[in-house]
Amino acid sequence: MKKEENLIEWLTEVAFNANIYDYGRYPIKGCGIWLPKGFEIRNKVLSIIRELLYKTGHKEVLLPLLIPRDMLEKEAKHIAGFLDQVFWVTKGGDSKLEIELSLRPTSETSMTYYFKNLIISYRDLPLKVFQIVSIFRYETKATHPLIRVREVTTFKEAFTFHSSKEEAEKQMEEAFNIYSEFFKILGIPYIAVERPSWDRFPGAEKSIAFDTILPDGKSLQIGSIHNLGQNFSKVFDAKFMRKDGNYDFLYQTSYGISERVIASLIIHYGDDIGVILLPKIAPIQIIIVPIFFEGMEETILNYSKEIYEILNVAGYKVEIDERKDVTPGEKFYYWERQGVPLRLEIGPKEIKENSIRFVTRNGKKWNVEKEKILKEVKTVLANLEIELKEKVQEEMKSRIADITDIKEIEKVIQNKKFARFNICNKEKCGVYFEKFQGLKFLGYDVLLKKKGKCIICGEETENLGYAGRSY
Repeated sequence: MKKEENLIEWLTEVAFNANIYDYGRYPIKGCGIWLPKGFEIRNKVLSIIRELLYKTGHKEVLLPLLIPRDMLEKEAKHIAGFLDQVFWVTKGGDSKLEIELSLRPTSETSMTYYFKNLIISYRDLPLKVFQIVSIFRYETKATHPLIRVREVTTFKEAFTFHSSKEEAEKQMEEAFNIYSEFFKILGIPYIAVERPSWDRFPGAEKSIAFDTILPDGKSLQIGSIHNLGQNFSKVFDAKFMRKDGNYDFLYQTSYGISERVIASLIIHYGDDIGVILLPKIAPIQIIIVPIFFEGMEETILNYSKEIYEILNVAGYKVEIDERKDVTPGEKFYYWERQGVPLRLEIGPKEIKENSIRFVTRNGKKWNVEKEKILKEVKTVLANLEIELKEKVQEEMKSRIADITDIKEIEKVIQNKKFARFNICNKEKCGVYFEKFQGLKFLGYDVLLKKKGKCIICGEETENLGYAGRSY
């Protein structure tokens, strides 16, 4: 299937073919299954974010999945944003529950309720915690694998508690730097925007989002950071004693990512054949394919095993495809669909020349002398990762079109691109884009500034905004 023809169908197919994720074979809409290779990738991605959070003083916790209705409804703006998406547990066995329980849609309320009891004074602050859990949202829009699901199975949500507004703002900066480094490590291109007031996370005073632009020209939010101010602490009476002996409400932030990160990796790096995995996250970095020739089967297999031992001892994730009832061409195609970064082919020619045939997932081929294999593998995998990341970055840049006239936006959308333009801070100018069917105003770029005139009202501004179609 061609990626450009139907991105979602392509994603569904290639993720299943690569033993990563299965969507549509479980009898509940919006619920997918992590397959073995996908679970390995998931764990590698989570280990990266865990390390970044640990380095910055975050501690991992785990709160209950169930949240009482009265707790969830405590913050009015918050629940208003989620109420139509909440799954409710109303019975235990045959008995009706006195208080309905929600399946966690997010954890701001439960985190505030619990940690307010552990924070007594300024000496207990700042407190930074996170958990990696499933959250549940009754999505009524079309669901898509990894992108829009009813059970988000890889939700990393962090929560921080502070003694001042300034400290919370500083934490927002730290969270931004953590996510920036995370996406840099994974090679996921993004734009970072401050969401407009009408599109903030429910209960937040400020929301920063990381969006990536996919090949079909639609944006996908892959991470978000929220300054919650004192909104949740006030409704939960979450106070602490300041240095002067007086009491004040806690200041809070929250930030999250989900399996959309892995969807982005598959989509940005894959091709019409299937997934292409970066060496950093690939469950199998190198596949050795013996090309058996009559009378030389044992010699070729032993040579392949020798190469395997060299690479395995060096710490690479390597396997041998010893199947003899499958043609070399079938093996090549199979491992290309698995997304393995590097294939090593060994046949009669390689035995004779004491060499190995190198084939990268992006199509480069050459022979290498056996004694140089470790040096060559190290160089090849490092360069392949750089090449792939640079390619993806440039491709996303090409999907953003700068415009100065609102009339240009329809053509931009038709060309499967996202529009960038100058725009002022007035709400009416941002809301203007909502008049276009299916169009979304993402917000204001937090990294880039450019002098110009607001595309709607003509006012001088340095703000850059984005509009287009979104998932």
